[in-house]
Amino acid sequence: MQVIWKGQACFQLLISRAKEEPLKIVIDPYAGSFTGLRELSLDADIALFTHDHADHNNAKALRQAQGKPPFVIANPGEYEVQGVFIKGIPSYHDQSEGKERGLNTIYCIEGEDIQVCHLGDLGQKELTSQQLELIGDVDILLIPVGGVYTIDAKGAVGIVHQLEPRIVIPMHYAIPKLKFTLAGPEEFLKAMGAKGVQPQEKLTVKAKDLSGEETQVVVLSP
Repeated sequence: MQVIWKGQACFQLLISRAKEEPLKIVIDPYAGSFTGLRELSLDADIALFTHDHADHNNAKALRQAQGKPPFVIANPGEYEVQGVFIKGIPSYHDQSEGKERGLNTIYCIEGEDIQVCHLGDLGQKELTSQQLELIGDVDILLIPVGGVYTIDAKGAVGIVHQLEPRIVIPMHYAIPKLKFTLAGPEEFLKAMGAKGVQPQEKLTVKAKDLSGEETQVVVLSP
């Protein structure tokens, strides 16, 4: 599996399949005009939108993969698409149970025997027992750390301790040209004991690589 970060909460997952092209999953593609970031153009077999905001649901950024429009998922529920299992779990975009910014969908994606959890714009201080049960074991956690519109570094560390993933990748934080005022990743990295971790272009991982007990922090370049 390859995990590629495009900025904000947008990721592209490439899931290997035996004799076929890798399955391409795009999560939360943003509108460049809204965010200040470069416009996206991504191949997608499956598209996941965590909520209906312009920096998370830009369908125009998606290109057809294998000659077919992407299968779009924008709501909680359980899905099986081309051999990949996807679970959408309801959550809140803010700490007032969605009264300020609405709902957010957490997505769990299982492919290549690897469980990826994308928290979207999670604003809850902590996950509920029901959410934890639905999420289950997590190999790779994609978590917002920039605050303001989501949990901040302190909240993110707490969520990491709740889920205990094998790998955690921070997202939704300040990067060059972003119009929104967010915190950078430094406080989160320091709290996780990962200060000085060098960014990499993408994460390539196989299930057999996920054997360590301690959580590894990976920083990706958008």
